Amino acid sequence: MQHTCQALGGMVVAPHHLAAQAGRDVLRDGGSAVEAMVAAAATIAVVYPHMNSIGGDGFWLVHQPGRAPWAIDASGPSAALASREFYAGHSSIPSRGAAAALSVAGTLSGWELALQRCAEGPGRRLPLERLLQDAIRHARDGIVVSASQSALTQAKLHELRDVPGFADVFLRDARAPRPGDIVRQPALAQTLAHLAHVGLDDFYRGSLGASVGAELERLGSPLRTEDLRQWRAEFVEPLQLRVRDGVVYNLPPSTQGLASLMILGIFERLGIAQAEGFEHIHALVESTKRAFRVRNRVVSDPRRVPQPAQSLLLDPVLDALAADIDPAHALPWPEPADPGDTVWMGAVDRDGCAVSFIQSVYWEFGSGVVLRDSGITWQNRGISFSLDQRDLNVLEPGRKPFHTLNPALALFDDGRVMPYGTMGGDGQPQTQAAVFTRYARFGMALQQAVDAPRWLLGRTWGDASTTLKLEARFDEALVERLRDAGHVVERLPQSYSDTMGHAGALVRHPDGRIEGAADARSDGAAAAV
Repeated sequence: MQHTCQALGGMVVAPHHLAAQAGRDVLRDGGSAVEAMVAAAATIAVVYPHMNSIGGDGFWLVHQPGRAPWAIDASGPSAALASREFYAGHSSIPSRGAAAALSVAGTLSGWELALQRCAEGPGRRLPLERLLQDAIRHARDGIVVSASQSALTQAKLHELRDVPGFADVFLRDARAPRPGDIVRQPALAQTLAHLAHVGLDDFYRGSLGASVGAELERLGSPLRTEDLRQWRAEFVEPLQLRVRDGVVYNLPPSTQGLASLMILGIFERLGIAQAEGFEHIHALVESTKRAFRVRNRVVSDPRRVPQPAQSLLLDPVLDALAADIDPAHALPWPEPADPGDTVWMGAVDRDGCAVSFIQSVYWEFGSGVVLRDSGITWQNRGISFSLDQRDLNVLEPGRKPFHTLNPALALFDDGRVMPYGTMGGDGQPQTQAAVFTRYARFGMALQQAVDAPRWLLGRTWGDASTTLKLEARFDEALVERLRDAGHVVERLPQSYSDTMGHAGALVRHPDGRIEGAADARSDGAAAAV
């Protein structure tokens, strides 16, 4: 197990070491945590292409000392032409190809909005060319294929090999690249260089937006240039939950941030006194089930949410859900579950600004469409819409799809600030709860809280089963006790499984000391100044 990284001058945590280093170098050059995150986000979009892209969505949660936390929703809506009639003859939206590329990619607009807010404060600001330089270099010179990129490409090859543009960039002679192979993305390098020169808004309202819209239309996507032109990221009011020693924040619908906070709120009421035993895991799994039931009933496009999400974090609601939990027996499951491929990253600068950020293309490589002219891989987030008119998340033009993405941040009463999060679809709220409770409730070191054995109720990374999955390091006696309580347990063969996602966390202490933890399950690092 790694030791928790500690420093005073700033730190970035990312699931790929090159992204963490790109952000750290911006901090070293005098940039803020927000600027460091843009550099890390651009870099990881190049070096971890199976997980995210500038053709995907993003969310920001930021704390600046002396100010209330603020959040950005950079998730794009469905196209104006994306109607149920467009998909006539389909029982569901196709998961790959141009028809799966039906929602605006919002993350670049989120970068721009965060930088604008950052520019309102004091201090020197770095030019966009500096923030994107590492990403441009990696796209031009090449990336070394990671084991996870190779394995996921091979696993999904039958879905992706014939999708427009995919093979030209991400395959080698029609096969998946091997770990250690080099992949170059010259068109993406040119796109990033263009954006660095003319500004990020060009993706939506400039020549790049016109080119992207025209190519998507030619390939058969319902997206058009006008969809890009009409959309901007927006500031949103974060949800918040008071816990006994602080306040935890997350994003409102259309994200599942509500579920993440509900799990912690329910768990707090159960009086669990010891970590890692049956009581801890059973209580979090059962809290997850209650939170997911609420999530599935209410989380949708913000205009379709049937009641204010913050009202579901009030004491009477959480008290009733906690009272429904049997301390010895599991609630029968499953409920619907969602896969997801995503990156979470965190940054803290020497002034105490803390960023919790998440960026995604939904499934591995998203729609699989790689635009020839720009090198952009487009997300398939819109496939979470339903074609059933009775469904809360029924497809309609201009609607936001349900988002598994949700970055978290905690402000403790003693002055500590903790941005934390993970990738992993339905696993995101569960891993967040595991990391937070281990660190904040049971006193684990931050790195230990991230590395300790994890579980996942449901499915992610394309798994078909909705079992309670446990990593191999769990004690057999604990596994048997969970089975005896009624949990449908699946033992995973790996001690550190990608199925559990790639988590990370940072903690800034009142004296300025910063701790960081990257996940041993990833290719990541905590990079410090």
